[in-house]
Amino acid sequence: MLDYSALRAVAAVVQTGSFEKAARSLNVTPSAVSQRVKQLEERLGVVLIARGTPCTATEKGEWLCRHMENVGMLEGELLEQLPALAEPGAPPQRVTLHIATSADSLGTWFLSALANFAKRSPYLVHVTTDDEEHTAEWLQRGRVIAAVTSVEKPIQGCRRLSLGALRYHATASPDFMARYFAGGVTAAAMANAPALTFNQKDRLQGRWIRQMLGADLAFPTHWLPSTQSFVDASLSGMGWGMNPAQLVHAHLQSGRLVELVPGTPLDVPLYWQVNRLAADRLAELTREVVETAKRHLLAGAAATDARMDQPGGSSPPASGTALVKKPPRRGNKMPASSVNGR
Repeated sequence: MLDYSALRAVAAVVQTGSFEKAARSLNVTPSAVSQRVKQLEERLGVVLIARGTPCTATEKGEWLCRHMENVGMLEGELLEQLPALAEPGAPPQRVTLHIATSADSLGTWFLSALANFAKRSPYLVHVTTDDEEHTAEWLQRGRVIAAVTSVEKPIQGCRRLSLGALRYHATASPDFMARYFAGGVTAAAMANAPALTFNQKDRLQGRWIRQMLGADLAFPTHWLPSTQSFVDASLSGMGWGMNPAQLVHAHLQSGRLVELVPGTPLDVPLYWQVNRLAADRLAELTREVVETAKRHLLAGAAATDARMDQPGGSSPPASGTALVKKPPRRGNKMPASSVNGR
C-alpha cells in the first residue's frame, strides 16, 4: 500500500520549496513533514528531495510528484460527486499542473491559452521554459505532465497534437543594416555582424544562415535570455536576431525593423504532447491550447494526429503552407533545475 500522507508531504515540499512551507500547506508541523519524507526515502532506498534553498525533487521525486498530480485530479473529481468524503476542517488541496513550453511560445501565444483555461479551472499551473526541442525531455523524465514541443515523434506514454508553426523573421534595425550589410547579406558580412543569441541551446540564427548561405558560419553574438529583449535589442541596433513574427509585425510594417533578406522566414512546427494518463482530465486545457494555436500560429498543421487515439485521424498541412523543420538545436542536456530556454 502506498503511504499517501508521505507522498503528499514530498509533493508539498517540492511545490513550496521548503519543509516549513509544506507543513503550513498541509496543516501539520515541519517535523511531521520531515519524518514522513525521511521514512519514505528509507523505505524506497532513494533520495526524493534534494535539500537546499529551495528544496527540489530528484528524478525519482519528480515521478512521484507527477503521480500525485494525477491522484489530485482524480480526488477532485471524486469529491465533486461525493463531497462528504472530504475530511472536516482539512485545508483545500489545489492541484498544480506542471507544463513545459518555450519562452517564445509563452511570450507570443501560449500564455493566452493558459489564462483562458485558468479562468474556468480549479487547477493551478507551474510553467517551465526550455527550448522547444528540449521540452520533450521534461515529459520523458516525468518532470511535467504536458508540453509544447517541436518534437514530432510521439513521446512514449503521451498523446500528441499538431498545433501549427511559429514563424520567425531575421530582423535588424535600418541603421544596423546600413552599418553591417550595406553590401548585402554575404558570408563575410555575417561573420562581422553581431547576432543575438538566447542561450547555448539556441540554434535559430545558425539555422537561418545555413538556409540562406548554404554553410555553417561562425559569427559574433550577444547573449540575451529574454524573448522581449531580442526585439528591444534589434530595435536599438544592438544586433540582428530571429524574432517571432507576432512580436515584430508592427515594427516591420512601420520600418523600425527590416528583414535581413526580405521574404525569408523560418517556420518551427510545434506540437502539444500530454501524458496519456492525464489526457482525458486535461481535455479542456488541450482544447484551449489547440484553439489558441489556430488563432496565432501558421495554419495548416492544427489537426489532431492519428495517434491521438481519437476519431478523425490527422490531416495534412494546407496547400501552400511550408513548414521548415529545424535540425537539432540547443543540444545542452537539461540540468536538474529549471532551464529558461528560448
